Amino acid sequence: MIRMTDVFKVYGNGTKALKGVSFTLDTGRFAFLVGPSGSGKSTIIKLLTGEVAPTEGEIIVNGYDMNTIKMRKLPFLRRTLGVIFQDFRLIDEKTVYENVAFAMRAVSVTNKEIRQRVPYVLELVGLEDKAKSKPPELSGGEQQRVAVARALVNNPSLIIADEPTGNLDPARSLEIFTLLQKINQLGTTVLVVTHEKALVDKLHERVVAIDGGRIISDGVDGYYNYEDEEKQNRILH
Repeated sequence: MIRMTDVFKVYGNGTKALKGVSFTLDTGRFAFLVGPSGSGKSTIIKLLTGEVAPTEGEIIVNGYDMNTIKMRKLPFLRRTLGVIFQDFRLIDEKTVYENVAFAMRAVSVTNKEIRQRVPYVLELVGLEDKAKSKPPELSGGEQQRVAVARALVNNPSLIIADEPTGNLDPARSLEIFTLLQKINQLGTTVLVVTHEKALVDKLHERVVAIDGGRIISDGVDGYYNYEDEEKQNRILH
């Protein structure tokens, strides 16, 4: 669960990245976060993962108060999160199985649990036959599915996907978004940051639009509450 209430973020160089952002993503729900470059999307992700702290306002992530969280508690917060990046961030020298298992070993999971969990997650993302392959042997879409599996393997309650289809063609992008919908339907909360307007239109999910550090629209079922089409196009491109 995410709750941001009247959040401001001013960086040390004076940049006002967020100007009173408020939104809630309840447990088990799905939302897209869209907006142009420099709108504040990346800052929101950094705030949600504890990379930076808010200047003003309240942020709660999976029960953790991001205003008062101690450094020693950040690893516990991050175990409740699965983060998916645009550039995959896989280890080329390790197999698909090893890449996914590595995320479990990082949090001291037993070998028995790894042997049980990794095959299940690889099957969930449709890569059970690629367990022994290495990332350079895979297509871009397959590599991103490995990244999704890695984010899922520790059973997080919240998935944050940061431009997860930025390096993929439209067909593979749709596959990844559909997979994230499937994961959400299994009970995981999902927040996707994206510029993929055409795909967002197809998936009929909640869309939160940000521009200039402010939430300007919060539409449900794929509909945008923009004042006009020109404004909609400016926000998504």
